[in-house]
Amino acid sequence: MLLIDTNVFLELMLGQERADECEKFLNKVSKGEIEGVITKFTVHAVEALLNHPDLILAFLRNVQNSLGLIVYETSLEDEMAVSMLMDKVKLDFDDALQYYVAKKLGVDAIVSYDK
Repeated sequence: MLLIDTNVFLELMLGQERADECEKFLNKVSKGEIEGVITKFTVHAVEALLNHPDLILAFLRNVQNSLGLIVYETSLEDEMAVSMLMDKVKLDFDDALQYYVAKKLGVDAIVSYDK
């Protein structure tokens, strides 16, 4: 299973440089050819950045209908652990959360365009 970072969705939804690459990858996830997980934090971040009802609804429908995608909802305990992890791993909250969930779930890799 792969943890899919927020920026993969944003590349596609905002028509950025790697949109075609992201679309191919996310289509494989949608068909169930690749198993992926996203955090509920990612869902909310994408919703906030899209900030348009039609785009948000299209995104949520795609997430809901993706055969190979699950949404992991962090608990308050998870988020407290992430806040304590931030200094150790030298990441901001968003990236530390993705890292924490990836470790907790034992994913094979994180798919991201962060450096």
